[in-house]
Parts: sequence; C-alpha cells; structure tokens
Amino acid sequence: MLVVKKFGGSSVADNERIMNVARRCLEDYRKGHQVVVVLSAMGKTTDGLIAKAHEIDPNPPKRELDMLLVTGEQVSVSLMAMAFHSLGVPAVSLNGVQVPMQTTSAYGTAKLKRIRTERIRNELESRKIVIVTGFQGINRYEDMTTLGRGGSDTTAVALAAALHADVCEIYTDVEGVYTADPRIVPHARKLKEVSYDEMLEFASVGAKVLHNRSVEMAKKYGVRMVVLSSLTRAEGTVVKEGAKMERMLVSGVAADKNTARISVIGVKNEPGIAFKIFNMLARNHINVDIIIQSVGREDRKDISFTVARTDLQEAMTLLNENQAAITAQKITCEEGVAKVSIIGAGMLSNPGVAAKMFEALYSGNINIKMIATSEIRITVLIDEEDANRAVRMVHDAFELAD
Repeated sequence: MLVVKKFGGSSVADNERIMNVARRCLEDYRKGHQVVVVLSAMGKTTDGLIAKAHEIDPNPPKRELDMLLVTGEQVSVSLMAMAFHSLGVPAVSLNGVQVPMQTTSAYGTAKLKRIRTERIRNELESRKIVIVTGFQGINRYEDMTTLGRGGSDTTAVALAAALHADVCEIYTDVEGVYTADPRIVPHARKLKEVSYDEMLEFASVGAKVLHNRSVEMAKKYGVRMVVLSSLTRAEGTVVKEGAKMERMLVSGVAADKNTARISVIGVKNEPGIAFKIFNMLARNHINVDIIIQSVGREDRKDISFTVARTDLQEAMTLLNENQAAITAQKITCEEGVAKVSIIGAGMLSNPGVAAKMFEALYSGNINIKMIATSEIRITVLIDEEDANRAVRMVHDAFELAD
C-alpha cells in the first residue's frame, strides 16, 4: 500500500510537533506500507518571509518572492528527515527541483504540469520514507515557483495521482470537514464524508480545510482523500465521488473574508466591454467571483464583481490604467466585505433553500449587497463585520449542529 501524507504548518510548527508527525508516519511504515510525506513550512514561517520581503521592497518582484518563499518548506523537510534518522528509520528529503515538479511560469500562482516520479519510486523501493516540499516546483526557465497559499494540498494530491497512491491523507489542526468553522460555530458538526463537488465549493468560498485546486485535481484523477487532525486520533472526513450527505439539504456554511468588491461605473452599453474587463484580469491571473451587471441607462451600465482582497491593488491598477479603453466613467472599490455561502447537493430539488437563508439574514438585520448561485451553492456578499454572526445564524436556521 502506498500512502501520501500531507502535514500543514501548524502540524510541524516546532520540534515537538515534528517528532509527533514522524511517529505518526512510522505507524504506516512499520506495517510495510510505502510512505510519502508532503510538508508545508513550519508554523507562520511563510507569513514571516513575506513580511521580511515587504520590509525590503514594498512591491517585491514575484520571481524573487518565490525564490524566498520556497526556503520555508526546505527547512521543514530536512528537519523531518533528521527526525526519522533519529528514530532509526531511513528517509530522504526532496525539493521541487529534485523530484522534479514541473510547473507553469506564473510566479506565486503556478500550476503543476507534470511530476517526474522516478526519483521518488527509486527511494521508496529502497524502503526509505520520502519527504517532499509542498507548495513549490520549477518552471521551464529552471526558476523556482510557488503554487499559491495552501498549495501543499495540491502537491500532495498531485503526487498521489502520479504515484497511483491508495490514499492521500491531509492532516490539519482540525479533525475533518465541519458544517461550519468550529472556531466560529462551536457546535458545528463534523461530516463523515463529503463529495468532491461539495468540497470544491467549500474550498472556493472560504473554508480553509483544503486548497480548492487540490480538490479539483482529486476529482479529476479519482484520488481518495481523508482530512484528519495531526494532533488527535479522531476519525476524519472522507472526500470522494458520490458521498452520501445523509440527505441533508445543506451540508455546510462558509465565510470568506479575503474579499473585495470592485465597481466599474458608467461603461458603454455595447458588446465587448465586459470581455475587455474580464479578459484583462484573467491575463493577469486575477480570479473574479460574483458578477452583477446593472440594467443599461442612457447607453451606460455598471459592472460590479468581487476579487480576492490580495488581488485588489493589482486589479485596480490595471483597471485605472485602462479606464479609457473600457469606457468607464468611474472605478471604485470596497474592502470591508465578506462572502457567506451555503453548500449542499440537496439544494438542487429544494427551491425554498435560498428563501430560508435570506430569512435568517433578515432576522439578524444583515444587508445583502450581492448574490450568486450555482447548482449546489448560494453566496451572498455582506459587510465583513457581520460575517461571523451571519454564519452562526444561517447555520442555526438549517439546523446543522449535532
């Protein structure tokens, strides 16, 4: 049996936790399984490196920032290899170049293209535990790249797919996937299993358990995932195709505070304007979520949409530089907003779900700024200060607690 195990930064935050992870991995190794371990940087290392970079240069080049950030994972994997050595077990640490993990050249948001598995397979055949850096790879120019925050999940799933692993275990500081963030809703219920599609929606709208690209990849290649805690022995949540959600209308509620709204006001009401705006953003790797276009008036219309707050400055710069080309009279932005979403496959055949969500928000005097829907998700944009309260009220309205 081949097992890929991914551990996040909090799981390897200090020496004691590194040794804890090593002992957990040894349990499978001593059963005769092949073990591949994927690690994030220790604790808040990445945040510290980003802060250090901005002390030197408020707008650091993305290539150089990636060169800096990949060092965090290299510290983790080398220390973990030493931990296994101290326990008398052969292990080897490998970074994104040594594997190698080939990516696109979009620094900071690179995507994996292919993984050469020969080195890993050779090390596994010699009965070593293989420890691989998450979050990073190498592009065609032989530059180091990173996959974006949370990218170690994607590394682990990609390795599991490439190696045809039996399971990919994602270890975090929570015991699985919950109906809501248990730090916001203490009585949230842990789900035994969740479908790829629902987990992808959770990941896309702010639930920080899994990186959304890791879920997309798991679904594409049929990788069986389990979300577990590295700190307890509790049973986790299985992510798989066709999971039974206990016939629940709504499987969970999530909030995303990394959100900003941009309004492009008074553009000409003619074909091609929306394309110019969103194609320009897409070319610069800026993702857009909720989009609302107003009814035209006097041959003009307004277009509002949301982006990640971390992309706001770049998006506003692009739009302002091209204001004439997109025929905008004014461009504004708002940062103090958040998205709150409900997710559930059971929503498909139940038209009263949206009304129930809106009633819960109305009862809390929470104003809705924008609305977006999909087959299994309803998202509203509200004031950030209301986000946690909104999650609790909606969670209670759908009676998702134990």
